[in-house]
Amino acid sequence: MSYSRIFPIILFSVFCFSKVYTQPKDHCYLLIGGYTKPLKDKGIAVYDFNTQTGDLQFRSVTGGIENPSYLTISRDGTKVYAVSEKNNGQGIIIAYQFNRSTGTLRFINEASSGGEGPCYVSVDDAGTHVFAANYSDGRLSAIRLNKDGSLDTAVVQSIQHTGSSINKESQAGPHAHSAVLSPDNRYVLSADLGTDRVYIYRFDSNATKSLSPANTAYVTTVPGSGPRHICFHPNGQYVYVVNEMGGTVDAFDYKDGVLNSKQSITMLPDGFTGIVEAADIHISADGKFLYASNREVRNEIVIYSISEEGRLSFAGRQPVLGAVPRNFVIDPSGKFLLVANQKTSEVIVFRRNANTGLLKFTGKKISIPAPACLKFIREDR
Repeated sequence: MSYSRIFPIILFSVFCFSKVYTQPKDHCYLLIGGYTKPLKDKGIAVYDFNTQTGDLQFRSVTGGIENPSYLTISRDGTKVYAVSEKNNGQGIIIAYQFNRSTGTLRFINEASSGGEGPCYVSVDDAGTHVFAANYSDGRLSAIRLNKDGSLDTAVVQSIQHTGSSINKESQAGPHAHSAVLSPDNRYVLSADLGTDRVYIYRFDSNATKSLSPANTAYVTTVPGSGPRHICFHPNGQYVYVVNEMGGTVDAFDYKDGVLNSKQSITMLPDGFTGIVEAADIHISADGKFLYASNREVRNEIVIYSISEEGRLSFAGRQPVLGAVPRNFVIDPSGKFLLVANQKTSEVIVFRRNANTGLLKFTGKKISIPAPACLKFIREDR
């Protein structure tokens, strides 16, 4: 029986007689956000993930949210913040309490994302602010949090990015696409696809306006490249940016809010001239391998090894066995990489070789309509 057919039965049982579940050792929770039209506004699913076998078991689903296409988890694993890409363009961030005993979410409150079309949300380690990247109008926002983790609806700082770039169809104006905190929580980096810039902001949780431009307010990428997502190396000394339109990954040296370009490497095979839609980027916890996804024609994960100096070398490609790998995640054990194939409505589980970085399909997958974001809540949180 398919996920969509049993969904109403599951939803009834979760909300009517949700029983306490004790999570075994070597398990963690996987949260899945996505686009809700196929699910009639039933938005965030929770699964139990076995970090030894790669097995997934359904736990709960939370409705009442439209298009939760990106999620973030508080450091202690008790709060979940989700964007809501409403069809009318209005941007919303929604806060939830996560119950680790039952694997369920409870609505806390919601607030404006400070712009239109939010596509990314993050939270600082101290739980004082969430940050939203609003794609449609190119605004980066900081929303203060109350002590109970709820969103302070009265304190929203919204920063308007400005400018454009050479692709007049996709870059006629700014399109903020991510908001990533530095490991020390002193800076926020925001990739803007429309302006070919990575903006850098100081973060001061005690200031009235918590974000302010760094001494070097931004760095530029190759015109027309379209920077999308950002990740820090575990050592905090390198930053990597995946460029959606250029199909490249840019590497930077990083120190105290300053980015210095060191490398740009292609994600594409020699001679490729088709559609490019690079999407997500992550690094293994040991800092040895970087992974980046490419959608549409390629539909693959590209794998790079990382040198001690932070430079990338091509290591391999893995077809995602579906279409539009919008997002992916490495599990807390480092043994598995899970891919959200948005167009083919499935999450695929790959085993990851820690020595080579290469991926192998485990034979395990789940069907879930239009997944767009995967997040783990680790056992140690």
